[in-house]
Amino acid sequence: MITERLRELVSALMLLTRLPVWRLHLPMPAQPSRAVWAYPLVGVLIGAAGAAVFAAASLAALAPWVAALLALCTQMLLTGALHEDGLADMADGFGGGRDAARKLEIMRDSRVGSYGVLALIMAVALRAASLAASAAPAEAAVSLIVAGTLGRAAMLAVLATTKPARADGLAASLARPPITATASGLAIALVASCGMLGAHQACLACGAALLGALLIRWLTLRQIGGQTGDVLGACAVTVETLVLLLLA
Repeated sequence: MITERLRELVSALMLLTRLPVWRLHLPMPAQPSRAVWAYPLVGVLIGAAGAAVFAAASLAALAPWVAALLALCTQMLLTGALHEDGLADMADGFGGGRDAARKLEIMRDSRVGSYGVLALIMAVALRAASLAASAAPAEAAVSLIVAGTLGRAAMLAVLATTKPARADGLAASLARPPITATASGLAIALVASCGMLGAHQACLACGAALLGALLIRWLTLRQIGGQTGDVLGACAVTVETLVLLLLA
């Protein structure tokens, strides 16, 4: 049992980060969708890395804006900017395509258009501004961890409730994960948020995450009829931004 959970955690790290966990040479789970419970844990790890950099920059007496940007850069290096890439692709597709087929085609194009650039600028700017506005480095650090876990939990909510827009692709293979795995992941995010924030603030942060997930789900169903990997990445960034804005 423990070995299987470890394999699933490594599988989640391989998917959501650029950490060289493949060097562990562990066999991957037979069903990748069973690893979704670990996504919020990966969010905690990524948030903690950003929090550590923010704290170190603050101790070095760097300006809050600089500390915030360094923290975000650290997170994007860890993830390979995977979620930001999804946000840019979704913005280009939804903004530039006339029908669902064309939107999906644009989203698979590696080039970034004006909609994608603007979406990235706004996402980074809003997150950095929220962190810089925090009253204390400790509060910013907590916000990063909570936003990280809730952003990945929101991905689970969309995965569990939204059909894939394509028959192929990674998102299609992960669609409709097991209920136990989804419930476990959501519970991890809830417990982590309550432990870091307290009940009242955690409820507000979870509410913001739910709002973001519902917004992305409604938008993607309206635009392309289902979710894709880009949509899931955009969901994570959107929820992170909303949570950081709220906690600021």
